[in-house]
Amino acid sequence: MYFALLDILDAVSTFMQRGGPVLTVIAGLLLVKWSLVFERIWYLNTTHKTNVKNTLADWNARSDTKSWSAHQIRTMMISKISLDVRNTLPIIEVLVTICPLLGLIGTVTGMIEVFFVMAVSGGGDAKSMAGGVSKATIPTMAGMVGAISGIFAFNYLKGKVDRDLELLEDHLPLSQE
Repeated sequence: MYFALLDILDAVSTFMQRGGPVLTVIAGLLLVKWSLVFERIWYLNTTHKTNVKNTLADWNARSDTKSWSAHQIRTMMISKISLDVRNTLPIIEVLVTICPLLGLIGTVTGMIEVFFVMAVSGGGDAKSMAGGVSKATIPTMAGMVGAISGIFAFNYLKGKVDRDLELLEDHLPLSQE
């Protein structure tokens, strides 16, 4: 078990070195993104349910659910829940968008290294050029994998949030008498 963990750490370290410094930035960005995704999932399954339950109890305890002010209070309750539940979704969306852009920065820096090796060696040292190509493709791949997985996570969260808010609106009835 211990040696397997050391092998995994060695493989990750080698991968990070091959990808260059941009890969470290991408890894940090992915750590932040996935932390926010898991925080939202946790929030939706714990605090959000409690907030919805309390909001429904407050609404059902009201005697007036048909006046103009009751309509405004209902709108305020829904807006408060909506703001709380959508709190970090824009940040997650921006981080998903940034992932492939950072991958492209890695591509450019890797290709600059390839061109530098070509200029210094006179054009044909394939072994040295391969290191630059590796630094160009690994961050690109990491950025794309981070973006694609982030799109799925973001769409899941957005759909869940939208469904939960729609259900909340349905469970806060307005009397029309």
